[in-house]
Amino acid sequence: MRIALDAMGGDHGPATVVPAAVAALRQHPDLHLILVGKEEALEKTLASYNGVRSDRLAIRHASQEVGMDEVPSQALRTKKDSSLRVAIDLVKAGAADACVSAGNTGALVATARFVLKMLPGIERPAICSAMPATRGHSHVLDLGANVDSTPEQLLQFALMGVALTSAVDNKPAPSVALLNVGVEEIKGHDQVKGAAALLAHSNLNYVGFVEGDDIYEGAVDVIVCDGFVGNIALKASEGVARMLMRFARDEFLRTPLSRLAAWVSKPVLRAVMERLDPRQYNGASLLGLRGIVIKSHGGADAISFANAIEEAMLEVKKGVPERISGELQVIFDERRAV
Repeated sequence: MRIALDAMGGDHGPATVVPAAVAALRQHPDLHLILVGKEEALEKTLASYNGVRSDRLAIRHASQEVGMDEVPSQALRTKKDSSLRVAIDLVKAGAADACVSAGNTGALVATARFVLKMLPGIERPAICSAMPATRGHSHVLDLGANVDSTPEQLLQFALMGVALTSAVDNKPAPSVALLNVGVEEIKGHDQVKGAAALLAHSNLNYVGFVEGDDIYEGAVDVIVCDGFVGNIALKASEGVARMLMRFARDEFLRTPLSRLAAWVSKPVLRAVMERLDPRQYNGASLLGLRGIVIKSHGGADAISFANAIEEAMLEVKKGVPERISGELQVIFDERRAV
């Protein structure tokens, strides 16, 4: 398995990507990684990891970088030798099975769509990630690739989310719902109502509308929304998790007695923090492409980025693009039969 890593992307570049790559290689003997970026900078960072260089770790020089605040269209036109573009080009050429990047989300979506093209029947890519819940997790999409979506596109997102969840969670018929301002059929705007009608007549296990707090119940496997709503839900979730951990830390350090309570409850606190830690869920899938592209959080540390590599490996093993194509074919066959 060969995975290309955009080593210059994100807030920290090689300082994050290189140690994550080293950790992944040590854990997976059959994994091959390609670090894409400025060769001199990568060699310098790798020098501190004695004995890590092998035939399973290659460097592909790329002379340019895409800034985190760069306009996507400009990056697409003028940064053809950027680490982001070259990593995706490697997937297109078959030299890599997947690409992982913590870089500019807009540029990643635009470049991946331009280079890899969309699967037949999919109009736009969607960002999908697992979000923690009281009962396991839910896959939510779109998390920011599209700020507005038609009912047909929301149906396509549902198909892609179901295919992904079925593959990685080994669920034969994942439940799917639409994120809405209420569970009643009369609520919501026209796009959501139109998508509900399409989903109700599909072969998917559609269960209706859910509200924002239902994301964290885990009662539904796939939750669908447009990217504007999804990104706000994601960032709000991350903010709440950080706030809760900060509140707990402040309260346990407030008095000598609370410090003692913290010491006694340390194993429980550690377990809770691990369950809430966003790093464990880093690695969002850019679904709908003729290839596998994983988006890491821009501020990811080495642990977070290593989890994104794990997600890429899992999707390669499960053949996620092929599964999405299969789900689409079923829908197309049903529509022709009507």
